Amino acid sequence: MRLLHTSDWHLGRSFHRENLIDAQAAFVDHLVDTVRAEAVDVVVVSGDLYDRALPPVEAVRLFGEALRRIRATGARAVLIAGNHDSMARLAYAADLIDASGVHVRAALEQVGTPVVVEDRHGPVAFYGIPYLEPEIARPHWGLAGRGHPAVLGHAMDLVRADLAARPAGTRSVVLSHAFVTGGAPSDSERDIAVGGAAHVPVSLYAGVDYVALGHLHGRQTMAGSVRYSGSPLAYSFSEEHHVKGSWLVELDASGFVGAHFVEAPVPRPLARLRGRLEDLLSGPEWERYTGHWLQVTLTDPLRPALPMDRLRERFPHTLVLDFAPEGGRAEEDRAWARRTADRSEPELVLDFVDWARGAPATDEERRLVRAAFEDIRHREAAR
Repeated sequence: MRLLHTSDWHLGRSFHRENLIDAQAAFVDHLVDTVRAEAVDVVVVSGDLYDRALPPVEAVRLFGEALRRIRATGARAVLIAGNHDSMARLAYAADLIDASGVHVRAALEQVGTPVVVEDRHGPVAFYGIPYLEPEIARPHWGLAGRGHPAVLGHAMDLVRADLAARPAGTRSVVLSHAFVTGGAPSDSERDIAVGGAAHVPVSLYAGVDYVALGHLHGRQTMAGSVRYSGSPLAYSFSEEHHVKGSWLVELDASGFVGAHFVEAPVPRPLARLRGRLEDLLSGPEWERYTGHWLQVTLTDPLRPALPMDRLRERFPHTLVLDFAPEGGRAEEDRAWARRTADRSEPELVLDFVDWARGAPATDEERRLVRAAFEDIRHREAAR
């Protein structure tokens, strides 16, 4: 049997206000082409199908189109809810949708009850473990232990108990949305530390043939058959060096055989640049970044005028601008109360301009600030 393991689609997400729906649609095209070209039997999606519990309409449409196209290839699909998804909404009509060959597992009641798919070697049991919020799952199962290890450990006990009752030779795949100890996070995952310990040991997954993990956005292998596929697109600049895609997994009669990574298309590469503004604008070594999405940190001792406008003349896809002057900023040794004593409102605003930019306001800026406060005083007096 051939599986395609993917996760963390985050349909409906933007990237620093850049709409990613077209890039996500291009990934769906790539996914369907891969399923067809590689004769994939089952597509497994390990959570965070959407970016939020109430996704935008265009994201819902793309999700529906993706499932329809996957089924049109003849492959089945098994999906779980992640911490960004609404379990209740994804679980709606799941038993009816099962009949179509699309199996969504988003309810605690379904943990330990597999989707069984047959191949020429016999049955493969797919166990979906959606993201388990400890303070919801713990009382549901009447557990004494707290935190993610307790609830996920119980979920895996349910899986192993069911698997032990099945015919000999039944192979097993677990889909799980969790933070496994030792995994490398990025800046775009939502923190799941609420409700106790966030990390779970990889040893919890012992006893099954393959574990398709979701939550962390970089591909990584936690053990030979326990893997994160990562997100199909980069959702933060911390992912600039990630290679995105899906794991193509092989199972034979004895279980897991191996996996190789199928790279996904890159809509636009990412980079983080650092330097003085004039160097970035004139240096030939930066020319290769003109088509990238950029996070730029300027190191000029004084904040340049109109830096974003000037950067976008050469780098039109600059999205984030930071300022870190070389040598840092001299430490203020006066308390805030002393610094602001006997200062008028316009003077405080101009002080802020001086602090934020590293250079005093111009005469024209001073005139505009004072005119604005004069206008405010006239309006207050007229009330």
